[in-house]
Amino acid sequence: MVLWVAAAVIAGMMLVVWAISVAIRDASIVDILWGFGFVVVAWASWLVAGGHGVRAALLVAMATAWGLRLAIHLAIRNIGKGEDFRYQAMRRGGGNRFWITSLVRVFALQGVVMWVVSLPLQLGIGEADRGWVGLWVAGAVVFLIGFGFETIGDWQLTRFKADPANAGRVMDQGLWRYSRHPNYFGDATAWWGMGLVAASTPIGIVGLIGPAVITSLLLRVSGVPMLERSLKKNRPGYDKYIRQTSPFIPRPPKS
Repeated sequence: MVLWVAAAVIAGMMLVVWAISVAIRDASIVDILWGFGFVVVAWASWLVAGGHGVRAALLVAMATAWGLRLAIHLAIRNIGKGEDFRYQAMRRGGGNRFWITSLVRVFALQGVVMWVVSLPLQLGIGEADRGWVGLWVAGAVVFLIGFGFETIGDWQLTRFKADPANAGRVMDQGLWRYSRHPNYFGDATAWWGMGLVAASTPIGIVGLIGPAVITSLLLRVSGVPMLERSLKKNRPGYDKYIRQTSPFIPRPPKS
C-alpha cells in the first residue's frame, strides 16, 4: 500500500510542477522539488502506514531534515537566476516540443528515480517497529556525517562564490580541499544512513537499492561527470585540481 501511495504522490507532484514549469518556461524548478519531494514521500508513508515507532519517526526526521535543507538551499540559489544551463541545452534541442518532451525526459524520469531512491523511507516506515536497534544507531551516525558534509560543503561553496575576488577561481578550500564534491559525498552518505536504518528489518534490506542508485547517479551520470565537464571548460587550473584532489571520498590531497 505504501509503495503505491508513494508512487501516486510523486506522480501528482511532478505533474503539478511540470505544468508550472511550462507556464514560466523554467524546467529547473524541478531541482527544488527534488529535496522537498522526499519530505512529502516520508510523511505520506508515515500517515498511510500509521507508523508511530522509533524507526519510523527516525526516518521521517532524517528525510525532513535532509529534504528541507536541500530544497531551501536550491531555492535561495536558483530563484530569480533563470533556467539552469542543463535545461536550456535540452530546451534548444527539443525546440517547440520541449514542453511535452520535458514531461518525459525531466519530470517523469526524476519521478521514477525519486520513487526508487526513497525505497528506504517507504519500506522502513511501513514496517512494524522491530528489528536490530544497532542498525538504527549506526544509520543515524552515518546520516549525521553525510548531512554535515553536505551542509558545510554547500555553505563553504556559497561563501566562496559570493566573494567577487574568487570569480573564475577553483574552490579548493575547507572540505573542498579533500574532495572535489564534498556535498555529493555527503548526499550519498546521508542516504546510506537512511538505508541502514530501514535495513533493520528483512524487507527493509531491499531499500538499500535507493542509496546505491543515488550514489551511482552522482558518481557516473548527473553529478560529478556533468558538472566537471563544465568546470574543465570554464575554470583555469581545474585540471590540476583534479590531479591533486579526490573526486568523491574525502582524503588528503596529493602533493
